[in-house]
Amino acid sequence: MIRILAVTNDRRILQLSSLDELADYDLSWYWADFCGPSPDEVKLLEDFFGFHPLAIEDCLYYLQRPKMDHYGDVHFLVLHAMSPDTLETQEVDLFIGTDYVVSYHQHPRRELERAREKVLHKPHWEKHGCLHAAYTVIDELVDDYFPAAQAIEDQLLEFETGPQEPGTQQKLLQVFDIRNKLLKLRKTVVPMRELLYRILNTQRIEAMPHYHLFFTDIYDHLLKLAEIVDSNRDMTSDLRDHYMSLNANRMNTIMKTLTVITVIFMPLTFIAGIYGMNFNYMPELAWHNGYFGVLAAMALMAGGMYAWFKIKGWFD
Repeated sequence: MIRILAVTNDRRILQLSSLDELADYDLSWYWADFCGPSPDEVKLLEDFFGFHPLAIEDCLYYLQRPKMDHYGDVHFLVLHAMSPDTLETQEVDLFIGTDYVVSYHQHPRRELERAREKVLHKPHWEKHGCLHAAYTVIDELVDDYFPAAQAIEDQLLEFETGPQEPGTQQKLLQVFDIRNKLLKLRKTVVPMRELLYRILNTQRIEAMPHYHLFFTDIYDHLLKLAEIVDSNRDMTSDLRDHYMSLNANRMNTIMKTLTVITVIFMPLTFIAGIYGMNFNYMPELAWHNGYFGVLAAMALMAGGMYAWFKIKGWFD
């Protein structure tokens, strides 16, 4: 599907459905949106616009890293749209010409719908208004990164302020899950930040001085997002170390308890082993109260060792 939003020189906004209709109007600039295009519509990228085959290939195959390429007076941008719920990314491509912008994406995106509504309600009438449409698309894409970052921050806040319940292993799994989400978010935010830095410093886009402040605003948003991701990663590292220390301390306590029990029973086992040997001429075997005497001696020994360990603080 192709949707076209055109701005005429006499300040009218047109919504067209075919590229052939563009020749019927005196246009200042236009925006053609390719959403899940058919094979015949994809051919228009080369037949109608004459875009470079490498740029068209980047649109059709794989998920490219955010980047900017220049093909003569056409500037090709690869952008990433991200779902706040799953953090899965989809590619959105922009071709920016002298008096047009072409967006290409395989699936409908609400960010593109919001950008279209903004341009409809507040178009830039000048010839390079297409660059403002491109800015609006990028701004909407970046704005949808914030809900994901804020959801992760809220989840981390629950770790900090929530009740310290048992279940260290489960807590560790949750921390690692958050770290995995932060890694996905970082893989999107950092390349987009680098792309915006290139856009701000390029000399190839002639109209950029008119919109430098707009793109700087997006760059500031990406810097903030990168700081949020990095600070949250540091926090998850602290939480991971904290829960691993708790787990190690718990294991040490268990091992200490088992060691104390083993040490107490070692002499008792020794005595029981001595009197369990089947010799006929053992001195104490003929004692009338020998059995009870040995049990009393074993109980006294165990109690004495327990008291000594208690005084030493081994059970603290």
